[in-house]
Amino acid sequence: MLRVLIADDQDLFRAGFGLILGAQPDMLVVGEAADGDEAIALAGRLRPDVVLMDVRMPGRNGIEATREICATTAAKVLVLTMFDLDEYVYDAVRAGASGFLLKDIRRDELAHAVRTVAAGDALLAPAATRRLLEDLVRRPAHGPMPRLAGRLEALTERERETLRLVARGLSNAEIAAVLVVTEHTVKTHVSRILTKLDLRDRVQAAVFAYECGLVVAGESDIGDHTHG
Repeated sequence: MLRVLIADDQDLFRAGFGLILGAQPDMLVVGEAADGDEAIALAGRLRPDVVLMDVRMPGRNGIEATREICATTAAKVLVLTMFDLDEYVYDAVRAGASGFLLKDIRRDELAHAVRTVAAGDALLAPAATRRLLEDLVRRPAHGPMPRLAGRLEALTERERETLRLVARGLSNAEIAAVLVVTEHTVKTHVSRILTKLDLRDRVQAAVFAYECGLVVAGESDIGDHTHG
């Protein structure tokens, strides 16, 4: 049974998400929080598997709460936002969030997202995630950082190719098709990438790929890896 904590300052959103997730046979909503401080306290006490975290809340916001929860508990944080290009969401991902969702998500997508994050597969597939990263790395405050490129030397060429495709938002199955390898092989590559780069999950790997310049916003290199 997946234990879920919902953090949002709007009663209607908390109630709506609670009804949807509470109706799932494999989920239990263990608590609701109206601000970041309450979310941190409940996450520490209730030990949920997944926290649905609103970004903009009174007091300590969702970014600060995400950072604290990811640092002190094993919970996965799934950020919720009204905007698909929200700078705060990027900061939340860097704070340790495993992905983000728009609040207009369909109920079946919400349940799937919670299961995906709980399983350790960070939610990176939605095109909005890629748009978010591409938009933000163009801004001076989050521009590519060449000094990070040296860390890529720890990766093999195939691992670099895999990282590029992860950053493009492809699933393991899609990456396997592009690289003409098995899905198990892709999972192995991804695991080694996270270990070598000391990253929490696929979302942080994608952020790293953009920040170090391995992936350039607006370009598509998928077609370059259709062999080997």
